[in-house]
Amino acid sequence: MMERVHLAAEEEDDLYSGYNDYNPAFDTDDLENDAGFQQAVKTSHGRRPPVTAKIPGTAIGARPLGTSFMSRAPLSSSLGRPMTGALQDGVSRPMTAVRAAGYSSAMSRGSAFDPFGQSKGPAPPLETKNEDTPEEKIKILEKKVNDLIEESCMAHSQGDLQLALEKAKEAGRKERALVRQREQVGTSEHVNLDLTYSVLFNLANQYANSEMYPEALNTYQVIVKNKMFSNAGRLKVNMANIYFKQKNYPKAIKFYRMALDQISSAHKEMRIKIMQNIGVVFVKMGQYSDAVTSFEHIMSESPNIRTGFNLILCYYATGDRERMKKAFQKLISVPLGIDEEERYTPANDDPHSNLVIEAIKNDQLRQMERERKALAEKFIMTSAKLIAPAIEASFAAGFDWCVEMVKSSQYVELANDLEINKAITYLRQRDFNQAVETLKTFEKKDSRVKSAAATNLSFLYFLENDCDQAERYADLAMSADRYNPAALVNKGNTVFVKGDYEKAAEFYKEALRNDSSCTEALYNVGLTYKKLNRLEEALDCFLKLHAILRNSAQVMYQLASLYEMLEDPNQAIEWLMQLISVSPTDPQALAKLGEMYDNEGDKSQAFQYYYEAFRYFPSNIDVIEWLGAYYIDTQFCEKAIMYFERAALIQPTHVKWQLMAASCYRRSGNYQKALYTYKDIHRKFPENVECLRFLVRLCTDMGLKEVQDYATKLKKVEKMKEIREQRVKSGRESSARGRREGSAGSVLPENRHSPLLEQVRDASYVDPLGPQTERPKTAAKKRSEEDEFADEELGDDLLPE
Repeated sequence: MMERVHLAAEEEDDLYSGYNDYNPAFDTDDLENDAGFQQAVKTSHGRRPPVTAKIPGTAIGARPLGTSFMSRAPLSSSLGRPMTGALQDGVSRPMTAVRAAGYSSAMSRGSAFDPFGQSKGPAPPLETKNEDTPEEKIKILEKKVNDLIEESCMAHSQGDLQLALEKAKEAGRKERALVRQREQVGTSEHVNLDLTYSVLFNLANQYANSEMYPEALNTYQVIVKNKMFSNAGRLKVNMANIYFKQKNYPKAIKFYRMALDQISSAHKEMRIKIMQNIGVVFVKMGQYSDAVTSFEHIMSESPNIRTGFNLILCYYATGDRERMKKAFQKLISVPLGIDEEERYTPANDDPHSNLVIEAIKNDQLRQMERERKALAEKFIMTSAKLIAPAIEASFAAGFDWCVEMVKSSQYVELANDLEINKAITYLRQRDFNQAVETLKTFEKKDSRVKSAAATNLSFLYFLENDCDQAERYADLAMSADRYNPAALVNKGNTVFVKGDYEKAAEFYKEALRNDSSCTEALYNVGLTYKKLNRLEEALDCFLKLHAILRNSAQVMYQLASLYEMLEDPNQAIEWLMQLISVSPTDPQALAKLGEMYDNEGDKSQAFQYYYEAFRYFPSNIDVIEWLGAYYIDTQFCEKAIMYFERAALIQPTHVKWQLMAASCYRRSGNYQKALYTYKDIHRKFPENVECLRFLVRLCTDMGLKEVQDYATKLKKVEKMKEIREQRVKSGRESSARGRREGSAGSVLPENRHSPLLEQVRDASYVDPLGPQTERPKTAAKKRSEEDEFADEELGDDLLPE
């Protein structure tokens, strides 16, 4: 049994032996004492490239491997490296590792684990760039040029054209210095063409923005003539734009066509825009047939609203009816490329989709779509109003044709607006009946159109002082659309005229609640508060309105009037000053300002503004009277004569002005002229006592024989005046006695007079001012009516919608 047991001899190799065997090249403990290794390191032998591994069986691989049990022979050289898992004596051994990764025997001697070498301290600092080198100087200069171009563009975007031009010029100087520096270094072949192009292009733009057109054209010429700049020919469009601004239309067309030749057909949109510019230039030159050629080409290739409108204008200028119709049909068939309104209406109860719709309902894209649609509607409405009188025998037939075309297009809602414009055209032609009939046809249509038509009808009847009809149609407009602010304003106006100011204010406030931007309602509610003597509230309304309408003369006048009523003359003067800065030729405002300074005692300022008011409107009696009185007070009577003579021309039946002119002649020492004037007055007004008294005095002083005649006439006139006053007094007493008797049962009528008394009165009394109907208004009455007129001029009326 033991025969079958095989005992391994000591010399026999163990299958699992050699796990700890390794090449002596890995023995690093005795390298410092290895003379061969140290010699190799000192010589070039140690710098030879490593030899690739050899498989066992070669001369190197045949060397015996040492084990841990054998003595370690010193490493004679660094030839070759061991092969793990190599075949040894035809038997493969398992792959092993002598030690773990990152492990070294040095750890046992106390060194810390530091695979990244952090124990050596921080890395040395980076080497600083030497800015004195030419390359670095060129880079720094390039950066400065780019920064200057950017600063120039930013200044232009902020509206500072002067700073933008200065930065552009400085960038040009820096860029030229950069080119010279490159030439000195000898790297002129590496010139940055893009930087040069940017500098020149920006400089030309800033010249054009500053309206320095010759300099801009010269700069563009430098770019265009340089063959090294690619696509520079497109800048001829900019040059053509400058020629267009200079009204040099032939050259503009020349450069537009040159630019068109240099742009390939791949850039279709740019070519279309250039052709549109060419058409506009032809319109400016009056060559409508050439413009039509350009516009028709655009409408066939890429139709758009603006070009279609321009085409209609050209056909209208040439008077071609049929082509006007065709062009209008093309205009209303141009696709807008915008989404339908239904897209922004929630279709279901999905909260996610509703949130999305709410987010995009008023975003920038939606606003752009609204603007594009509004522009298209504006062009269509303008075109229809323009061609309607020209395409048919009457403008009504033309409007009807346009309405039919619009109804069959994508702009169906514009048909009703065209009908309303038809009524407005009737108004411009003073055909009120046709306008009213046209608007009445909307009474049975949908609520929006019905409300708009009723609003216009209410406005028309209000202007005709037919308040009942105006109120009726205002009620109709409100019933059709209660949220129509114009209808509420018209309703408030009708109530205001009837004197119910509180109710009118309620309608105006409701209009403001429906539309906070309704300036007519805000203005009218301020007037209502002014009528109710609620001055502080009225002041608040007009201050709010002034914040909206910064340059409204009517609002400024109302503010000045309110401050005057609040006894704050300084604020009133301040607002009047703002008013004349907006409307410097308004005579009523200038006269009011003169009156305010006169009340403050500043005669010189008052004279200045009264004189300006007279210069712009020399027929205001109050202004003429004040200027004449001012010259009399300052002892310049001869200058006052001109104003009183003008007043006499305006009011020839008013004896006061002629008497004052004669008095000025007398005070200035011109007695002959004064006598002649008094005689002329006596001829026109023979019973004027003042004139006769001055005639008697002048003739006495001058020793004339006519003095006795004038004295006799004066006595007669004074006697007739006394008789007339006695008759008037007795007539009043008799009428009072008759009223007392009538109340006691008298059968005589209260106003019955004797025919004889009437004849005597008519024969004895001659009114020197003329008949009662021709008698001029008294100064107080005239002034009050002039103030009312000023209020109307400056907006004290209600503002109808």
